[in-house]
Amino acid sequence: MKINQAGLDLIKKYEGFRSLAYRDAVGIWTIGYGHTSMAGPPKVTPKMSITQQQAERILARDVERFSRQIRPLIQVPLNDNQFSALVSFAYNVGIAGFRKSSVLRRVNDRRFEAVPARLSLWIKAGGKTLNGLVRRRSAEGELFLAETSPKKPGSGRPVKPVSGKPVHKSTTNLAAILSAISGLISAFMGGTGNQVGGYFVAIAALVIIAATLWIFRERWIKSRTEGV
Repeated sequence: MKINQAGLDLIKKYEGFRSLAYRDAVGIWTIGYGHTSMAGPPKVTPKMSITQQQAERILARDVERFSRQIRPLIQVPLNDNQFSALVSFAYNVGIAGFRKSSVLRRVNDRRFEAVPARLSLWIKAGGKTLNGLVRRRSAEGELFLAETSPKKPGSGRPVKPVSGKPVHKSTTNLAAILSAISGLISAFMGGTGNQVGGYFVAIAALVIIAATLWIFRERWIKSRTEGV
């Protein structure tokens, strides 16, 4: 996994180039394309100045550093667009913010369709909502979901982006319940009259409905209690 040109362009667009050191929205000295001392050398100091060419080289080093740091945190295969969107996000919020975010949790749960909504929660700096962050999160979400055609080495065939949701334990439980009840119905129907069997089928149907409602209730409660 590596950042692509679309990811680099996104970072450059929303960071913007500044040749002179300045304080960002939360008071951190910044220069070039959003480079800070926390990202590594060079240390940013007041009155510091750099050329655009120098800023490009610093950005390349910073992006590579962030890419190396987030790779071990990602537990599922991603295409270049997905990875690039996450690098941009981490570049902006920092590795600590990325590590604790629900963005990363949704990625590792393979709930890719939920990632843009989770990105959109990170739009504040210094306690204030910033329009620039709103637009950036939207752009990152669009890039994450954008289709690509990555290839397996030597195969020459496009690889479909990984998608879909993990199989929840509740789904497995429901399947087991249905299978068990189906077996009981078959056994009972084999040794009883049709009328009695009909009563048993009705009772079994009520049990299935109750079990299904309980499972969906538990999943709804879980989704409501998950953090940002």
